[in-house]
Amino acid sequence: MYPAPLWQEDQPSPASSPVRPATPLFSGGWPARVASALWRGDQLCAPVSAVWPSGFAALDAHLPGGGWPGHGLTEILCAPGGILEWRLLAPALRPICAAGQTVVLLGPPLPPHPPGLRFEGLDERHLVWVQADTTAERLWSTEQLIKAQACGALVAWLPRAKAAQIRRLQVLATSFEAPVFVCRPVAALRESSAAPLRLQARVDLDWALHVDIVKRKGPPLEQTLRLASVPGALAQVLTPRMRQPSRLMPLRTDPKEGNGHVVVRAPAEPFDQRHRSPAH
Repeated sequence: MYPAPLWQEDQPSPASSPVRPATPLFSGGWPARVASALWRGDQLCAPVSAVWPSGFAALDAHLPGGGWPGHGLTEILCAPGGILEWRLLAPALRPICAAGQTVVLLGPPLPPHPPGLRFEGLDERHLVWVQADTTAERLWSTEQLIKAQACGALVAWLPRAKAAQIRRLQVLATSFEAPVFVCRPVAALRESSAAPLRLQARVDLDWALHVDIVKRKGPPLEQTLRLASVPGALAQVLTPRMRQPSRLMPLRTDPKEGNGHVVVRAPAEPFDQRHRSPAH
């Protein structure tokens, strides 16, 4: 007798309908729960945390989430002097101060001017000025403030920070709920930066700001945003004509400055009229 086989030969099974996955699939093949978490590079990234409106509707329309983000750095590139930063950030800092939260100013190029800040709607009682002179002091203070999470917003001027130092601050800022603004010179535009949001700001003749979104979580923005930004102290005294001084000055192209460079300059008086002696 032969021992009984240890297995049975496979018998042909009747045809059965294909098994459908329990999780519905996305049109591209991903499960719906995975597809909803995907971010495509040609779309603005959905916010993973709270955002703060910038105060400029035209700017919010192009920022991921519709405002200044938390949990990361926002890099502001502009000319030194501490003026453009206030005009760009004051509308967002105003409600933070109004809510009784502290806004820390770390190493501004000029001492804060309380009367001017008051015209911008910023209560100086909720502003903390940290004077730090060296780069090491600025970086250390910024790092400690981020770790402490003791303010409603942080504005730090880091003109000489290197890419590795910005990367370190970005890693720390991912655990900080409030917005962190890092102000750097325009020359830093040529350097790499770990900040997920970078903007370049410059002044316009008609009391406006020209803002270029250099980097964001989304498709590149090629157009320049023009934001109306009249300083608070002047908003009450400027007439409609004074709000657009470019209409009062002739525009011409200066060949010495290169093609397409527009120079705003009043026409010079003819030489013969300037030096002609009065008739007797």
